Amino acid sequence: MDRRSFLYGASVSAMAFSMPDMPELFKSTNMGVVVHSYWARWGSKVPSQNYPGFTNAIDMIDHCQRIGAGGVQVGVKDWSSDFAKKVRDKREKAGLYLEGSIGLPKTAADVATFEQEVKSAKEAGATVLRTVCSGGRRYETFKTNADFQAFRKNSIASLQLAEPVLRKHKVKLGIENHKDWRADELAAVLKQLNSEWIGVTLDFGNSIALVEDPMVVVETLVPYIVSTHVKDMAVDEYQDGFLLSEVPLGKGILDLPRIVELCKKHNPNVTFNLEMITRDPLEIPCLKDDYWATFEGVPTTELARTLRMVKQQKYSQGLPKVSQLTAEDKLAKEEQNILSCLVYSKDKLALR
Repeated sequence: MDRRSFLYGASVSAMAFSMPDMPELFKSTNMGVVVHSYWARWGSKVPSQNYPGFTNAIDMIDHCQRIGAGGVQVGVKDWSSDFAKKVRDKREKAGLYLEGSIGLPKTAADVATFEQEVKSAKEAGATVLRTVCSGGRRYETFKTNADFQAFRKNSIASLQLAEPVLRKHKVKLGIENHKDWRADELAAVLKQLNSEWIGVTLDFGNSIALVEDPMVVVETLVPYIVSTHVKDMAVDEYQDGFLLSEVPLGKGILDLPRIVELCKKHNPNVTFNLEMITRDPLEIPCLKDDYWATFEGVPTTELARTLRMVKQQKYSQGLPKVSQLTAEDKLAKEEQNILSCLVYSKDKLALR
Protein backbone atom coordinates (compact mmCIF):
# COMPACT_ATOMS: atom_id res chain seq x y z
CA MET A 1 0.00 0.00 0.00
CA ASP A 2 1.36 3.45 -0.91
CA ARG A 3 1.60 6.31 1.56
CA ARG A 4 -1.36 8.18 0.07
CA SER A 5 -3.65 5.14 0.46
CA PHE A 6 -2.50 4.57 4.01
CA LEU A 7 -3.03 8.18 5.06
CA TYR A 8 -6.47 8.22 3.47
CA GLY A 9 -7.43 5.06 5.34
CA ALA A 10 -6.12 6.42 8.60
CA SER A 11 -8.10 9.63 8.15
CA VAL A 12 -11.27 7.59 7.57
CA SER A 13 -10.59 5.74 10.82
CA ALA A 14 -10.10 8.97 12.74
CA MET A 15 -13.28 10.40 11.26
CA ALA A 16 -15.26 7.32 12.29
CA PHE A 17 -13.95 7.57 15.83
CA SER A 18 -14.52 11.28 16.31
CA MET A 19 -17.86 11.94 14.65
CA PRO A 20 -20.87 11.76 17.02
CA ASP A 21 -23.16 10.60 14.18
CA MET A 22 -21.65 7.78 12.15
CA PRO A 23 -21.71 8.20 8.36
CA GLU A 24 -24.30 5.98 6.70
CA LEU A 25 -21.45 4.01 5.15
CA PHE A 26 -20.62 2.45 8.51
CA LYS A 27 -24.15 1.84 9.81
CA SER A 28 -26.35 -1.22 10.04
CA THR A 29 -24.15 -4.24 9.59
CA ASN A 30 -24.88 -7.49 11.42
CA MET A 31 -21.19 -8.36 11.42
CA GLY A 32 -19.75 -8.51 14.93
CA VAL A 33 -16.12 -8.05 15.93
CA VAL A 34 -13.86 -10.55 17.70
CA VAL A 35 -11.66 -9.06 20.40
CA HIS A 36 -8.56 -10.33 18.56
CA SER A 37 -9.31 -7.91 15.73
CA TYR A 38 -8.12 -5.30 18.22
CA TRP A 39 -4.74 -6.99 18.56
CA ALA A 40 -3.01 -3.66 19.19
CA ARG A 41 -5.77 -1.71 20.89
CA TRP A 42 -6.93 -4.20 23.52
CA GLY A 43 -5.06 -3.28 26.70
CA SER A 44 -2.98 -0.74 24.78
CA LYS A 45 -0.84 1.62 26.84
CA VAL A 46 -0.18 3.90 23.86
CA PRO A 47 -1.26 7.46 24.83
CA SER A 48 -3.44 7.86 21.74
CA GLN A 49 -6.25 10.42 21.56
CA ASN A 50 -7.82 8.85 18.46
CA TYR A 51 -7.43 5.21 19.48
CA PRO A 52 -7.41 4.93 23.29
CA GLY A 53 -6.87 1.41 24.61
CA PHE A 54 -9.78 -0.85 25.56
CA THR A 55 -9.58 -1.92 29.19
CA ASN A 56 -12.62 -4.20 29.25
CA ALA A 57 -15.64 -5.50 27.34
CA ILE A 58 -17.68 -2.37 28.03
CA ASP A 59 -15.10 -0.21 26.23
CA MET A 60 -15.20 -2.55 23.27
CA ILE A 61 -19.01 -2.67 23.12
CA ASP A 62 -19.17 1.11 23.25
CA HIS A 63 -16.71 1.46 20.38
CA CYS A 64 -18.26 -1.28 18.26
CA GLN A 65 -21.62 0.45 18.57
CA ARG A 66 -20.05 3.65 17.28
CA ILE A 67 -18.54 1.99 14.21
CA GLY A 68 -21.76 0.18 13.35
CA ALA A 69 -20.83 -3.42 14.25
CA GLY A 70 -23.60 -5.87 15.15
CA GLY A 71 -21.99 -7.43 18.22
CA VAL A 72 -18.81 -8.50 19.98
CA GLN A 73 -17.06 -11.72 20.89
CA VAL A 74 -14.88 -11.13 23.93
CA GLY A 75 -13.28 -12.99 26.83
CA VAL A 76 -15.37 -13.58 29.96
CA LYS A 77 -12.61 -14.67 32.34
CA ASP A 78 -12.95 -13.37 35.91
CA TRP A 79 -16.18 -11.47 35.33
CA SER A 80 -18.03 -10.78 38.55
CA SER A 81 -21.82 -10.91 38.64
CA ASP A 82 -21.85 -7.12 39.02
CA PHE A 83 -19.63 -6.62 35.97
CA ALA A 84 -21.73 -9.07 33.93
CA LYS A 85 -24.81 -6.97 34.72
CA LYS A 86 -23.00 -3.82 33.59
CA VAL A 87 -22.05 -5.56 30.33
CA ARG A 88 -25.67 -6.63 29.84
CA ASP A 89 -26.91 -3.07 30.41
CA LYS A 90 -24.37 -1.62 27.99
CA ARG A 91 -25.04 -4.32 25.38
CA GLU A 92 -28.83 -3.94 25.55
CA LYS A 93 -28.66 -0.17 25.26
CA ALA A 94 -26.27 -0.49 22.32
CA GLY A 95 -28.46 -3.10 20.62
CA LEU A 96 -25.48 -5.44 20.12
CA TYR A 97 -25.25 -9.19 20.58
CA LEU A 98 -22.62 -10.74 22.83
CA GLU A 99 -20.63 -13.94 22.54
CA GLY A 100 -18.08 -15.01 25.12
CA SER A 101 -14.63 -16.49 24.74
CA ILE A 102 -13.78 -19.02 27.46
CA GLY A 103 -11.10 -21.47 28.56
CA LEU A 104 -11.84 -25.14 29.15
CA PRO A 105 -11.55 -26.90 32.51
CA LYS A 106 -8.40 -29.03 32.56
CA THR A 107 -9.35 -31.04 35.62
CA ALA A 108 -12.44 -31.65 37.76
CA ALA A 109 -11.13 -29.00 40.15
CA ASP A 110 -11.54 -26.39 37.39
CA VAL A 111 -15.20 -27.10 36.70
CA ALA A 112 -16.54 -24.71 39.34
CA THR A 113 -14.57 -21.81 37.84
CA PHE A 114 -15.71 -22.78 34.35
CA GLU A 115 -19.32 -22.87 35.50
CA GLN A 116 -19.04 -19.44 37.10
CA GLU A 117 -17.70 -18.01 33.84
CA VAL A 118 -20.53 -19.65 31.89
CA LYS A 119 -23.06 -18.16 34.32
CA SER A 120 -21.48 -14.70 34.08
CA ALA A 121 -21.50 -14.84 30.28
CA LYS A 122 -25.14 -15.90 30.23
CA GLU A 123 -26.05 -13.19 32.72
CA ALA A 124 -24.49 -10.66 30.35
CA GLY A 125 -26.59 -12.04 27.48
CA ALA A 126 -24.33 -14.62 25.80
CA THR A 127 -25.78 -17.99 24.84
CA VAL A 128 -22.82 -18.94 22.62
CA LEU A 129 -19.22 -19.27 23.78
CA ARG A 130 -16.06 -19.76 21.74
CA THR A 131 -13.13 -21.82 22.97
CA VAL A 132 -9.84 -23.29 21.79
CA CYS A 133 -8.25 -26.58 22.75
CA SER A 134 -4.73 -25.27 22.13
CA GLY A 135 -3.58 -21.69 22.43
CA GLY A 136 -0.70 -22.33 20.03
CA ARG A 137 -0.09 -23.52 16.50
CA ARG A 138 0.20 -27.28 16.06
CA TYR A 139 3.49 -27.22 14.19
CA GLU A 140 5.08 -24.97 16.84
CA THR A 141 3.53 -26.44 20.01
CA PHE A 142 3.83 -30.21 19.55
CA LYS A 143 7.16 -31.86 18.76
CA THR A 144 6.04 -35.47 18.31
CA ASN A 145 2.91 -37.34 17.34
CA ALA A 146 2.77 -38.67 20.90
CA ASP A 147 2.55 -35.06 22.11
CA PHE A 148 -0.37 -34.42 19.80
CA GLN A 149 -2.18 -37.62 20.80
CA ALA A 150 -1.83 -36.62 24.46
CA PHE A 151 -3.30 -33.22 23.55
CA ARG A 152 -6.21 -34.95 21.80
CA LYS A 153 -6.91 -37.15 24.82
CA ASN A 154 -6.72 -34.21 27.25
CA SER A 155 -8.93 -32.04 25.02
CA ILE A 156 -11.67 -34.65 24.93
CA ALA A 157 -11.45 -35.02 28.72
CA SER A 158 -11.78 -31.24 29.14
CA LEU A 159 -14.78 -31.09 26.82
CA GLN A 160 -16.42 -33.96 28.69
CA LEU A 161 -16.00 -31.98 31.90
CA ALA A 162 -17.49 -28.89 30.26
CA GLU A 163 -20.47 -30.54 28.60
CA PRO A 164 -22.72 -31.06 31.67
CA VAL A 165 -22.25 -27.39 32.62
CA LEU A 166 -23.19 -26.24 29.13
CA ARG A 167 -26.21 -28.54 29.10
CA LYS A 168 -27.31 -27.33 32.55
CA HIS A 169 -27.18 -23.65 31.58
CA LYS A 170 -28.30 -24.16 27.96
CA VAL A 171 -25.25 -22.42 26.52
CA LYS A 172 -23.55 -23.61 23.32
CA LEU A 173 -19.79 -23.94 22.98
CA GLY A 174 -17.97 -23.60 19.66
CA ILE A 175 -14.49 -25.13 19.38
CA GLU A 176 -12.36 -23.07 17.01
CA ASN A 177 -10.20 -24.72 14.34
CA HIS A 178 -7.23 -22.84 15.75
CA LYS A 179 -4.32 -24.12 13.64
CA ASP A 180 -4.41 -27.17 15.90
CA TRP A 181 -7.06 -29.59 14.59
CA ARG A 182 -7.35 -30.58 10.97
CA ALA A 183 -10.99 -30.55 9.96
CA ASP A 184 -11.52 -34.31 9.94
CA GLU A 185 -9.89 -34.62 13.37
CA LEU A 186 -12.14 -31.98 14.90
CA ALA A 187 -15.21 -33.51 13.28
CA ALA A 188 -14.25 -36.89 14.76
CA VAL A 189 -13.99 -35.35 18.24
CA LEU A 190 -17.43 -33.78 17.89
CA LYS A 191 -18.93 -37.08 16.75
CA GLN A 192 -17.39 -38.79 19.76
CA LEU A 193 -18.80 -36.15 22.15
CA ASN A 194 -22.20 -36.29 20.45
CA SER A 195 -23.60 -33.25 22.28
CA GLU A 196 -26.00 -30.63 20.96
CA TRP A 197 -24.20 -28.14 23.22
CA ILE A 198 -20.74 -28.50 21.66
CA GLY A 199 -20.02 -27.55 18.07
CA VAL A 200 -17.61 -25.42 16.04
CA THR A 201 -16.56 -21.80 15.90
CA LEU A 202 -15.69 -21.98 12.22
CA ASP A 203 -12.60 -19.94 11.37
CA PHE A 204 -12.67 -19.29 7.65
CA GLY A 205 -8.91 -19.17 7.10
CA ASN A 206 -6.85 -20.73 9.92
CA SER A 207 -6.67 -24.22 8.46
CA ILE A 208 -4.70 -23.08 5.41
CA ALA A 209 -1.77 -23.18 7.86
CA LEU A 210 -2.31 -26.96 8.08
CA VAL A 211 -2.19 -27.25 4.26
CA GLU A 212 -5.94 -27.80 4.06
CA ASP A 213 -8.24 -26.61 1.29
CA PRO A 214 -10.34 -23.90 2.98
CA MET A 215 -13.56 -24.95 1.22
CA VAL A 216 -13.07 -28.58 2.26
CA VAL A 217 -12.61 -27.37 5.85
CA VAL A 218 -15.83 -25.37 5.66
CA GLU A 219 -17.79 -28.24 4.13
CA THR A 220 -16.48 -30.66 6.77
CA LEU A 221 -17.15 -28.48 9.81
CA VAL A 222 -20.17 -26.40 8.83
CA PRO A 223 -22.69 -29.07 9.96
CA TYR A 224 -21.47 -28.40 13.52
CA ILE A 225 -21.38 -24.59 13.30
CA VAL A 226 -22.46 -22.46 16.26
CA SER A 227 -20.33 -19.37 15.57
CA THR A 228 -17.71 -18.01 13.17
CA HIS A 229 -14.47 -16.14 12.81
CA VAL A 230 -14.79 -14.30 9.51
CA LYS A 231 -11.59 -13.39 7.71
CA ASP A 232 -9.97 -13.30 4.30
CA MET A 233 -6.48 -14.62 3.69
CA ALA A 234 -3.57 -13.85 1.40
CA VAL A 235 -0.46 -15.93 0.71
CA ASP A 236 3.06 -15.59 -0.62
CA GLU A 237 6.09 -17.81 -1.03
CA TYR A 238 9.05 -18.11 1.31
CA GLN A 239 11.95 -20.55 1.39
CA ASP A 240 10.59 -22.93 4.04
CA GLY A 241 6.99 -23.01 2.85
CA PHE A 242 4.64 -20.06 2.54
CA LEU A 243 3.51 -16.88 4.26
CA LEU A 244 -0.06 -16.38 5.45
CA SER A 245 -1.82 -13.12 6.32
CA GLU A 246 -5.25 -11.88 7.23
CA VAL A 247 -6.24 -9.12 4.80
CA PRO A 248 -9.37 -6.95 4.54
CA LEU A 249 -12.42 -8.88 3.37
CA GLY A 250 -12.58 -9.18 -0.40
CA LYS A 251 -8.83 -8.69 -0.85
CA GLY A 252 -7.80 -12.31 -0.37
CA ILE A 253 -8.32 -15.79 -1.79
CA LEU A 254 -11.41 -17.02 0.08
CA ASP A 255 -14.83 -17.39 -1.54
CA LEU A 256 -16.58 -15.43 1.19
CA PRO A 257 -20.07 -15.26 -0.36
CA ARG A 258 -20.15 -19.04 -0.76
CA ILE A 259 -18.84 -19.65 2.77
CA VAL A 260 -21.39 -17.28 4.28
CA GLU A 261 -24.16 -18.97 2.29
CA LEU A 262 -23.14 -22.40 3.61
CA CYS A 263 -23.01 -21.11 7.18
CA LYS A 264 -26.51 -19.67 6.93
CA LYS A 265 -27.81 -22.87 5.34
CA HIS A 266 -26.62 -25.03 8.21
CA ASN A 267 -27.42 -22.57 11.00
CA PRO A 268 -29.76 -19.69 10.07
CA ASN A 269 -29.10 -18.09 13.48
CA VAL A 270 -25.30 -18.20 13.25
CA THR A 271 -23.41 -14.99 14.01
CA PHE A 272 -20.67 -13.63 11.78
CA ASN A 273 -17.75 -12.32 13.84
CA LEU A 274 -14.91 -10.46 12.16
CA GLU A 275 -11.39 -11.57 13.12
CA MET A 276 -9.20 -9.20 11.12
CA ILE A 277 -5.82 -9.40 12.86
CA THR A 278 -3.51 -6.64 11.67
CA ARG A 279 0.00 -8.05 12.00
CA ASP A 280 3.02 -9.25 10.03
CA PRO A 281 2.62 -12.40 7.90
CA LEU A 282 2.88 -15.78 9.63
CA GLU A 283 5.55 -18.19 8.43
CA ILE A 284 4.14 -21.65 7.65
CA PRO A 285 7.26 -23.88 7.45
CA CYS A 286 5.61 -26.79 5.63
CA LEU A 287 8.81 -27.68 3.75
CA LYS A 288 10.69 -28.44 6.99
CA ASP A 289 10.65 -31.92 8.48
CA ASP A 290 9.69 -30.67 11.96
CA TYR A 291 6.42 -29.27 10.64
CA TRP A 292 5.17 -32.80 9.85
CA ALA A 293 6.05 -34.43 13.18
CA THR A 294 2.43 -34.62 14.38
CA PHE A 295 0.66 -35.48 11.13
CA GLU A 296 -0.32 -38.98 10.12
CA GLY A 297 -1.87 -40.01 6.84
CA VAL A 298 -1.94 -36.57 5.21
CA PRO A 299 -1.49 -37.22 1.48
CA THR A 300 1.38 -35.46 -0.25
CA THR A 301 -1.18 -34.12 -2.70
CA GLU A 302 -2.40 -31.76 0.07
CA LEU A 303 1.03 -30.14 0.28
CA ALA A 304 1.36 -30.02 -3.49
CA ARG A 305 -2.08 -28.44 -3.88
CA THR A 306 -1.31 -25.81 -1.23
CA LEU A 307 2.06 -24.85 -2.73
CA ARG A 308 0.48 -24.66 -6.18
CA MET A 309 -2.24 -22.40 -4.79
CA VAL A 310 0.38 -20.16 -3.17
CA LYS A 311 2.29 -19.84 -6.43
CA GLN A 312 -0.86 -19.13 -8.46
CA GLN A 313 -2.51 -16.76 -5.99
CA LYS A 314 0.40 -15.01 -4.32
CA TYR A 315 -0.52 -11.53 -3.14
CA SER A 316 0.52 -9.22 -5.95
CA GLN A 317 0.94 -6.16 -3.70
CA GLY A 318 3.23 -7.96 -1.27
CA LEU A 319 1.76 -9.09 2.04
CA PRO A 320 1.07 -6.23 4.46
CA LYS A 321 3.45 -5.66 7.37
CA VAL A 322 3.03 -3.42 10.39
CA SER A 323 6.21 -3.97 12.40
CA GLN A 324 7.80 -0.95 10.72
CA LEU A 325 4.96 1.39 11.75
CA THR A 326 4.82 3.61 14.79
CA ALA A 327 2.50 2.52 17.60
CA GLU A 328 -0.04 5.18 16.59
CA ASP A 329 0.07 4.14 12.95
CA LYS A 330 -0.44 0.49 13.91
CA LEU A 331 -3.60 1.49 15.78
CA ALA A 332 -4.77 3.55 12.81
CA LYS A 333 -4.10 0.72 10.37
CA GLU A 334 -5.96 -1.75 12.59
CA GLU A 335 -9.02 0.49 12.74
CA GLN A 336 -8.90 1.16 9.01
CA ASN A 337 -8.87 -2.59 8.29
CA ILE A 338 -11.82 -3.27 10.61
CA LEU A 339 -13.91 -0.48 9.09
CA SER A 340 -13.10 -1.71 5.59
CA CYS A 341 -14.29 -5.20 6.52
CA LEU A 342 -17.54 -3.93 8.04
CA VAL A 343 -18.31 -1.98 4.87
CA TYR A 344 -17.59 -5.07 2.73
CA SER A 345 -19.81 -7.25 4.93
CA LYS A 346 -22.70 -4.87 4.39
CA ASP A 347 -22.20 -4.20 0.69
CA LYS A 348 -20.97 -7.57 -0.59
CA LEU A 349 -22.12 -10.21 1.93
CA ALA A 350 -25.55 -8.72 2.62
CA LEU A 351 -24.96 -8.84 6.38
CA ARG A 352 -27.35 -6.00 7.17
